[in-house]
Amino acid sequence: MIVPWRDRRGQFLPFKAAVLAAGFVPGLLYAFWWINGDLGGRPVMEAVHGTGLWAIRFLLISLAITPGARMLNWPGLLLVRRMVGLTALAYGVAHLCLYVVDQKFALGTVITEILLRFYLTIGFVALLGFAALGVTSTNAMIRRMGRGWKRLHRLVYGLVALGALHFFIQSKANVSEPVFVAGLYAWLMLWRLLPATWQRSVFIYPALAVAGGLATAGIEFAWYALATRVNAWRVLTANESISFGLRPAHWVFVAGLVVLALVVGRRLMARFGRRLVTA
Repeated sequence: MIVPWRDRRGQFLPFKAAVLAAGFVPGLLYAFWWINGDLGGRPVMEAVHGTGLWAIRFLLISLAITPGARMLNWPGLLLVRRMVGLTALAYGVAHLCLYVVDQKFALGTVITEILLRFYLTIGFVALLGFAALGVTSTNAMIRRMGRGWKRLHRLVYGLVALGALHFFIQSKANVSEPVFVAGLYAWLMLWRLLPATWQRSVFIYPALAVAGGLATAGIEFAWYALATRVNAWRVLTANESISFGLRPAHWVFVAGLVVLALVVGRRLMARFGRRLVTA
């Protein structure tokens, strides 16, 4: 029997088992908070928001797996990419189902809301797209579709952008976390645009940290300029200082530096490991 915590030969893989177990943690926490009465006066809506948030988080993690495997020279990380993507899909489906519950199972109302509210429309379209990717993620479908499978699954980049836009609009005034998510997405896409030789160079990562931070500031500026009445220039200048706390652009820059530290640390460990072997 093929199960997620074993490979094709039936061997138990502790890393895959740990990732699978970790995927359940956010859902179990929300269930515990719901039962314990910790989700406030509208627990269903809080669970709707929470599952949507974790759906986009797991999507970002799934997009980060390929860069992580290459940067850290860790091919085994790719073993959990499909699992993390399906976990994101599961939270997305839970997000929609809980929204139906919040609407008292009035499917007509749900359909009308999805058709009339733009942010619900794009969120639903993104979920349908991810469902299509999930259904075609089996080994049998990969073999059957051949090269077409890769072309289809490249849609994930646009679907994540739709999910991030849904997150932006749903968040209303406070968009700090959507901006941070969009900044991380920008960093991941910038990495993918680099030539393969550049991706292997440790010197590109400081530049990526700066570029990711600047892209995040630009995304935040564009959002406030186009979608709100807030002075976007004042928001942009807030990134010049940390006196009022770290802005999303700062956090993306810090995340870029963490990636740099991991890459450098991994290469130093590999170098000293080879020296110990040859000593």
